[in-house]
Amino acid sequence: MPRMLEVSDEVRAEIGDDEADSLLAGAHAPDSYDCTSCRTPGDSSREATSTVLFVADETAVLAFAHSRCIPSQVVPVSEEQLAGAVRSISQSQPPAAALPTPAPAPAAPASGQPSVSSTGQPAVLGITCGLVLCGDTGHAALVIEPTGPVGRPGNTSGQDEFLDLLTEQGFQFVEDVNKAPAPLPGWSVLMAMGQLHAILHPTPAGTNAAWWQAHQPLQVTEAWRSAARQLSAVTMYAAPAGTIGRQPREDLLRQALDRATTRGVLVAASLPLAGT
Repeated sequence: MPRMLEVSDEVRAEIGDDEADSLLAGAHAPDSYDCTSCRTPGDSSREATSTVLFVADETAVLAFAHSRCIPSQVVPVSEEQLAGAVRSISQSQPPAAALPTPAPAPAAPASGQPSVSSTGQPAVLGITCGLVLCGDTGHAALVIEPTGPVGRPGNTSGQDEFLDLLTEQGFQFVEDVNKAPAPLPGWSVLMAMGQLHAILHPTPAGTNAAWWQAHQPLQVTEAWRSAARQLSAVTMYAAPAGTIGRQPREDLLRQALDRATTRGVLVAASLPLAGT
């Protein structure tokens, strides 16, 4: 019986056309599964399901997730992390069919509107992870700051439109860092195996794509992971180039956020956590 599976081009390239076609035809895909992102049950015969390929140096494991949680993708992990994933998956669903050992795949470049600098060159988005206190609650936060002015695709005038692009997507200017920002529907932060992989945003086609994606999965502190899990959300702050800087401590990061708020150049949103 055919399944409602999504197999991305990068997953297909790793597992091969024959295996991908077999999955889509229902040969190797389970009817039911526990979503590798939210850990709740899914049914590939009734709801859109993503194929997620965890790839280590010598082995690979195919897992399944709700398409609403994460898109189909390849997730590079270490052999130790993959062993943990196998234990987690095998506790809740039948093992996936054996797959050929793929070569490690490089991370795909981030996509999304803020993709070019105002000089026409690819924009580099710097990211800082830290805990930010909103009231009495510590929030897992991501602070995004490009290395230079960011314009719309095709704009080489030098004008920085970074904040305009984000406010058009629903981000709000911060008036007080002590107040948690409002949730932003459609966006999410992708975690897998305790590491930060990407910030996802909705596309006009109704799917999710990476607005920012790590070249290699980023390690975060246990305190950061705990705060993100407790609230099931991550606060994303963003500011123009040269506003925040590289801050070595969380107290200095907070001071930089407060200064950016005073200047009216800080936007934020609360993004749901996808994965663990």
